[in-house]
Amino acid sequence: MSIPSIDDRQNSETRSDWHRSLAGAIRDPRELLQELQLEQLAATFSYEAASEFPLMVPRSFLARMRTGDPADPLLRQVLPLDDELRPVEGFVADAVSDVTFRTAPGLLHKYHGRALMIAAGSCAVNCRYCFRRHYPYDDEPRRLDDWEPALEQLRVDSSISELLLSGGDPLMLTDRRLAQLVERLEPIQHLKRLRIHTRLPIVLPDRVTDALLGLLTESRLTPILVVHSNHAAEVVADCAAALRRLVRAGITVLNQAVLLRGVNDSTNALADLSESLINLGVMPYYLHQLDRVSGTAHFEVDPAVGRQLMAELRTRLPGYAVPRYVREIPGEAHKTIIE
Repeated sequence: MSIPSIDDRQNSETRSDWHRSLAGAIRDPRELLQELQLEQLAATFSYEAASEFPLMVPRSFLARMRTGDPADPLLRQVLPLDDELRPVEGFVADAVSDVTFRTAPGLLHKYHGRALMIAAGSCAVNCRYCFRRHYPYDDEPRRLDDWEPALEQLRVDSSISELLLSGGDPLMLTDRRLAQLVERLEPIQHLKRLRIHTRLPIVLPDRVTDALLGLLTESRLTPILVVHSNHAAEVVADCAAALRRLVRAGITVLNQAVLLRGVNDSTNALADLSESLINLGVMPYYLHQLDRVSGTAHFEVDPAVGRQLMAELRTRLPGYAVPRYVREIPGEAHKTIIE
């Protein structure tokens, strides 16, 4: 792989703003509400929920929220509420059985032909509906050498042609650390594609650095970037610019969303999201039914409602702009399409 040297990447990253943007993210619910002139909601947020799953909101994402609007769909995704603390039957810590499919430290193998690395244990934004909010990240590799058992598992399993980097968010790794990991993956000849699942281009757009683009486009492995946006108000301004940079660099960029009550559970919201993405060259990929993770029940939308929304989307959008409505059922060989 011909990519910038580590020193070049390090210097480029030193000049970049994304670390400073991350350091400046809001971590206090009261500060978040003050910034949005929503002090009247102070009685509705929960410090206890935030202590169990910390608040994290980059200021770029904050800038896309509507000041003074307690129903803002972006705010709803990140504000800790007492609802998260109420146990609900059927909602469990590991709704997708991640731990069951752990074949080596940091490596999950659920589906034929592809495996998933938990490349990082943190995110730039903590989405309150996160399906891995209870994942035991402390048990996973942190140093590069700690990945050796997972790499060896990949080397000996020639059925695996695609590796997914997930987390947490794999783009929380520095360009240098990500490049080092990719350099260890490239000699595994049966690996053909590298798929990165990330929310950073959405919530922290300046993470899309020249060094990252060089790494993705010059690797032997074909890059596929799966971003995560749930509402059209997210994919504007600096986020739209970052997505255009990725697309114009020749990288396949797909979007997956989660159907969320009070965020995007209307035909207009879902249609606007798909059209905003398509206009940037990003393909709508999946619309997920909420994974039933403890603390997320207040986001759940009845699948019957989801089916109706999808039927209405098909009458409004070209076929390529309609995502597949899916749910994950542990043990199934693929995502299950909800029809």
